[in-house]
Amino acid sequence: MTHAFYSDAAEKIRGELSRSEQAAVESVRRALEDEPDPDHARGLPDADPHSESYVVELLPEQTGGRGISVIYRYSQGLDAVLILWLIAGP
Repeated sequence: MTHAFYSDAAEKIRGELSRSEQAAVESVRRALEDEPDPDHARGLPDADPHSESYVVELLPEQTGGRGISVIYRYSQGLDAVLILWLIAGP
């Protein structure tokens, strides 16, 4: 099982989301512990050769509020995911 954590910045942003938005983001975090490279994630450029960066985009229908992009980095060597940013749309 992979461990998934929030960065300090993501944790701060998560606290500013509505309850339904927080629940949607938390469901992504839990899913990443089972599968850190899910089919619904889009790869992003990554400067570190020992990790891979991705974004999972949640639609307003999934969050009960705004669209949210969950940006994270996966390290195979550490078998860990760090959720770097949460970007909430209008």
